[in-house]
Amino acid sequence: MSLPHALLTSLAERPGSGSELASRFDRSIGYFWHATHQQIYRELGRLEEAGWIESLPAESGRGRKRAYRILPAGKKELRRWIAESENPTPLRDELMVRLRAEAVLGPAGLEAEIERRLALHQEKLDLYREIEARDFPEDPASRTARLQHLVLKAGIAQEQFWVEFSREALDILGPSKRK
Repeated sequence: MSLPHALLTSLAERPGSGSELASRFDRSIGYFWHATHQQIYRELGRLEEAGWIESLPAESGRGRKRAYRILPAGKKELRRWIAESENPTPLRDELMVRLRAEAVLGPAGLEAEIERRLALHQEKLDLYREIEARDFPEDPASRTARLQHLVLKAGIAQEQFWVEFSREALDILGPSKRK
């Protein structure tokens, strides 16, 4: 995926200023596609140059933010990109290599790093479950909400996997201070 397509998606959902987009990005798309606010602002300029978005006239007054909206050409590009074929991204995680090295060399102190990662994955899993309880208390009726829920459920499943994986790795590596 590319940042331009993530931003086009966000603008297709709702027009907004760069700071609004960055904030919305942090609360949704940013959970699975990280971008800094600086990258977002830079990309908005490129999208506008490409004719895929336009900036709306700024409201009068000091400190007013320029808002953006997606144009038909941007929607066309987003539809083209959605239909594109792409192979799944192979897992490329340094932890997997560290575990292999630990297997060959013997104990090297990897437990602390896995404990740290376990806590991070558990924290994100808890957050995703809070979002699910808040935003999807019942099965969504609309296609849009069902697809958004599906994306969230993928995040939940991924974090559940990493929590279980981390616990199993710690069990194999040896006794732990975990409860």
